[in-house]
Amino acid sequence: MSLTEFLSYLGPAALIVAAVVVIVAGFKTNTARVWKEEAEAQKARAERLAADLTEIKNRLARIERENARLIQLLTALDPNRLAAVRFAPDPTED
Repeated sequence: MSLTEFLSYLGPAALIVAAVVVIVAGFKTNTARVWKEEAEAQKARAERLAADLTEIKNRLARIERENARLIQLLTALDPNRLAAVRFAPDPTED
């Protein structure tokens, strides 16, 4: 095989290799972009959920304080009746 024949085969082979490299690089770039977008979406969702959880915890703390105050008021009115109510089965649990 002469140098001319070798170079005639080398040109198309180099073109194919270059095309494969470009395709692989494009695939990696697009994959990285997709993963980055997905990570950003998951981060935004996590931040929303964290804010919701904080709001729920604050509401629960407020309800617990209100319940404690109501129990204090009921106990002050009639401690025996409050004890009876606490030990009675809850009809809404069925």
